[in-house]
Order: sequence, then C-alpha cells, then structure tokens
Amino acid sequence: MSLSPGEKIYRLAEKLFPICRSITGEGLRETLRILRGVCGDMKIYEVPTGTKVFDWVVPKEWIIRDAYIECPNGRRIAEFKKNNLHLVGYSIPVNCTMTLDELQEHLHSLPEQPEAIPYVTSYYKERFGFCVSHEERTALESGRYRVFVDSELKEGSLSYGEIIIPGEKEEEIFFSSYICHPSMANNELSGPCTAIHLAEWLLEKRRRYTYRIIFIPETIGSITYLSRNLDEMKRRVIAGFNLSCLGDSGNFSRIASRYGNTLADKAAGSVLREFDANYISYPFLNRGSDERQYCAPGVDLPLCCITRTKFGRYPEYHTSADDMNFITAKALGESYEFFVKLIEALEINGKYKVLCKCEPQLSPRGLYPVTGDKKTGVAVRAMMNLIAYCDGGNDLFDIAEIIGHPVSDLIQTVGKLVEAGVIK
Repeated sequence: MSLSPGEKIYRLAEKLFPICRSITGEGLRETLRILRGVCGDMKIYEVPTGTKVFDWVVPKEWIIRDAYIECPNGRRIAEFKKNNLHLVGYSIPVNCTMTLDELQEHLHSLPEQPEAIPYVTSYYKERFGFCVSHEERTALESGRYRVFVDSELKEGSLSYGEIIIPGEKEEEIFFSSYICHPSMANNELSGPCTAIHLAEWLLEKRRRYTYRIIFIPETIGSITYLSRNLDEMKRRVIAGFNLSCLGDSGNFSRIASRYGNTLADKAAGSVLREFDANYISYPFLNRGSDERQYCAPGVDLPLCCITRTKFGRYPEYHTSADDMNFITAKALGESYEFFVKLIEALEINGKYKVLCKCEPQLSPRGLYPVTGDKKTGVAVRAMMNLIAYCDGGNDLFDIAEIIGHPVSDLIQTVGKLVEAGVIK
C-alpha cells in the first residue's frame, strides 16, 4: 500500500532525527545527502570558512565526536552520544575536573520544564556548556566532576542545498527551510522534509513559474545564500515562503513580510482563509526565522513565513520534548496539502480582463443553466461576481477577497471562462 504524503514526510523526519546538525559540519552534509536521495535535482554547495558574506563571515567548521560529565561517583551524565542536545552547540574542546559550583556556570536547564533538556548554542563566542534536565541538575551532589568535550573548530566550509526547477517563465517562486538544529522534530525537520517532497511533486507537474527551493543553516545560511544570489533573486522572485514548524497539530500561522503587502502575503492569506479559518496572522515585528534576512532593508524579497504553531509559542520549542511524538503524519500531510494549494493558486493567478462590454452572455457558451435552483444560482452569482472584477487591475487573490469566495473555486471558474473566451 502506498504511503500518503504525510506518512512519507514523517518517515523522512524519523530517518533524519538522530543526526547532530549544526550551522556547519558533517551532520549538515549528511542531512543534505539524505534529502538529495528524495529529490536528485538538489545541488550541494560549500562556502569556505572566512568568506565575507555581507556584514558576516562564514565561521569555522565544528566537529564533535563525544562529550559527557563524569560525576564524583564515576557515573556519567549529559552524554552527547545518548542525546545530542546535551552539549551546547559549537562547544570548544575541554578535558578537566571542576567543583560543582564551577560546573554550574556551564550548565543549562529549564526550571519551568524540569524534565526537558534545553537546546543552547554558542556559535560566535568560544566556550563550552552542557544542557540537562532541571531534575537532574538539582540532584547533583558536591564533589569534583570531570568535564570532557572531544570537539574541534577548524578551517572548513558551510554547506547548503539548492533545487532549481525550471518553468515556462523565468519568474520564480521561492521556498526556504533550515537544517541546522540537532534532534528536534517540529522546529527542525518538519520544514525541510515538507519542502523536499514539494520539490518531488513539482518535478512531475507542468509549471508556469520556475521554483527555487533551498536548504540552509538558519541565519548564517540565508545570509550566505543571499550574498551569492541576491541580484538574480531580486530580478526573478515574485513570491517566497519560509517553512518552519509544520508538524504540530496547532492552527496555521503566517508571519508577514516587513510591510505585509507582497504577493506572498496576499496569496498565503487567501489560501489560509479557505484552508484554516482560525489561522493566526503575525506582523513582521513577530519575526524570528530567516524571514529576518529575506525581508531586511536592501534585500526586500516578497516573502512571508508559514508555520503551524509559531516558533517560540509552544512549550516544547527548543527542548528535547520536540521529538517524533510531538509531530504527526496527519499534521505534516495537512501542511503539505496547504502548500500544494498555494502553488496551484499562484500558478493560475494573474490579472484577468473581460473581453466584452457589459455582462457577457453565458448561456450560448454553456456557462449558464437552462433551469436554475438555489445551488446553481449561487454558483452563477459567484461567476458573475468574478467577471465583474476582471477589469485588468485585480488578480485572483484580490477578487477572492473582494467577493468573499474561496480562491480554489475561482481557479476552476477562471479556466472555464478563459476556455470560453469570456476573459483573458
């Protein structure tokens, strides 16, 4: 029996979950190779350490082999090999003993979530640290502790993946998702696992637009990618979407572009109104992911961010509780379906114009029922309302908003009206 899209996405996330990812390193490359196994059109790029990318510099590559704390009685805790969240990301190598008071300065826990292990990083300041549950931390006894981190910071590179799927036009629809967090399911894996299956689906479809889909480490990855591709993207990208936190069961959310007035904002809002009547719309002031870079002054790409429950708004966020039990194949399938509907709407969207003066006569074209009832009357009214606003100034998303009709229904109606020569 064939798997549903949601089941495929979930299984891919399961495969990727154990990998220790960071903004550089082998975990990032392994993740990209596995994603490329789903869509072989992906190209993987390496950007060397020290490369200037706008106001930033590509950092050294982080290699991690092992890490743990050994208690006075010889018992090991915070073992990296048992849970990669135990180690602060980018921790420098260390092999020493220290008192409990000294150790406490290097420990992180969540008193409000005593059973969870937090996720902490230190990319741009060299230090080390461990993350433990607050229950375990408060149970530690006085004595000397051995602290061991077998890691390395070296000249290397930052890796990212890119898929370009050509269409009839050079104008592009842009999708971005990040692959730099260790074992977290919703915040890390739901976005890229959904995006790679959308790429696989798009390759089988006739496409009006070209699609650019990238898989990057968050922040430094988007900055790096923009530094290499911004001029071309500003010419070509007409709408873009950052994908994050798509696997939980909460309502959908949209984080708007800086001014909330792009085609991406309009399209996402239109499809979301039909797809999830209780979706939440956040202004750019509530940004937190790579929309920060894509909508920054001087970049100004027409992009918004799509999530289920917004990052930072669920207690499992950036903790060990964001595991494979927190996401579901059902929720992932719904998120995938939303993006399919969004792409279908963008593919047919445009500014249409009626080809005659006054109302066109629909009955000779087979578009008006010979006998009417309440149901057909509603459908005809919707068609006539659509025609009334096909003045060459409104696109389908504008019209859907004006007449209060689902854009998916308008897509079907537009096809009939174009075929019948009523609008162009």
